[in-house]
Amino acid sequence: MTVPTSRSPGAAIRAAAPTAHPAAAPRQAWLIVALLFLFMVINFADKAVIGIAALPIMDELLLSPREFGLLGSSFFLLFAVSAVVTGFIVNRVETRWALLVMGLVWALTQFPMLGSVGFATIIAARIALGAGEGPAYPVALHSAYKWFPNEVRTLPTAIVAQGAGIGIMVALPLLNWVIVRYSWHWAFGVLGIAGLVWTAAWFALGREGPLTAAAAVAAGATTTASAPERIAYGQLLLSPTILACWCANFGAYWGLSQALSWQGAFLIKGLGLSQSSIGLLGALPAGAAVVVVIAAGWYSQRLLARGVSSRVARGMLGAGCVTLGGIALAVMPYVPGISAKIALTTIGIAVPSVIHVISHTVVSELTPVAQRGALLAIGTAIGTSAGLLAPYIMGSVVEMAATPLAGFNTGFMICGLIMLVGGLIGMALIRPERDALRWTNPIAVAAAGPA
Repeated sequence: MTVPTSRSPGAAIRAAAPTAHPAAAPRQAWLIVALLFLFMVINFADKAVIGIAALPIMDELLLSPREFGLLGSSFFLLFAVSAVVTGFIVNRVETRWALLVMGLVWALTQFPMLGSVGFATIIAARIALGAGEGPAYPVALHSAYKWFPNEVRTLPTAIVAQGAGIGIMVALPLLNWVIVRYSWHWAFGVLGIAGLVWTAAWFALGREGPLTAAAAVAAGATTTASAPERIAYGQLLLSPTILACWCANFGAYWGLSQALSWQGAFLIKGLGLSQSSIGLLGALPAGAAVVVVIAAGWYSQRLLARGVSSRVARGMLGAGCVTLGGIALAVMPYVPGISAKIALTTIGIAVPSVIHVISHTVVSELTPVAQRGALLAIGTAIGTSAGLLAPYIMGSVVEMAATPLAGFNTGFMICGLIMLVGGLIGMALIRPERDALRWTNPIAVAAAGPA
């Protein structure tokens, strides 16, 4: 007779896999993490270029704020659909090939901008790019998780995720220099070349990790019966913990997608800065996010090693960061002074980024290996759907406001309130141990009552 445990479903299977199938040398695992980090650098540079080039694009194409907001939102039109479809595909196809195709698509969608383009061409290219980039983060994590068992995933996740922050922090000053020195067209061309270089490197060096679903099944004889190899998707999708992760992620992504499209225009039109001076300032939230997210990832992993519950070490920490960011953005309009506004928007965009690491590690903690790619993709689709709304709503608010700064203030307040709600939901409902026990031992959960 087996004894039910509170370990997350599939965790025992995943933890046992390295014993039956020894992992490759750590050097190979960390090489994959490094390549996936660069993958995310390019991914977020592709996203951020539209924001740093906002004013030159609007001036050349004579776009209103609402039209530019539509351009920013168009990137996310197929983003979520592509993420979900690809998530199910990578349950059956090796992630190395999916990542290779994505890298190539990203590169090719940048080159049309090198010539003379109209509004429709940019919209089409951004929609195609969004479709190619929608699955990027969940597939990258799914690839990394094939090299690291659950208990040591937080740090690799943080490193891969901070390709986003580094991508913005490094790319924005560089791309802004290209825009000022040459034109906004060449900023897109540089990203296309970078995408081709990464694709070639991944083709030569990318490998699949040993912790696959097949390895988990092979190791099944060594696990307890309380760790199911599959869980009904209905149960997974209705898990309070998973839903709360996605709510917090939605709030954080509202702020991120809004910043990617509008931070440059906010600094120029709202605060009165020049195009040549916004490269480093535009990258400031991303730079802060790098430090905050890696530090939070390390601290979360340290708490888990000390025996602190995942609810506290992951759920309360990650959702609390979203709540803090929401407060910062909600009060920003009432704080005078350019420096104070930049500081609060930096906090409001950077600190909630912690949830992009935490939510995925929590979902992977609960989800069996064979279903993980799909669940990570569905979560990404739900979280990033905020990007379909945030840029357009900000553009509409700015266009209707008496002054650009008044419009930006209102837009940031809306963002802060959405973040605050998502963060509070996460703090209340992210309880990984309870949901794991619900699936492995429902009688014990009923007896324990509300937690």
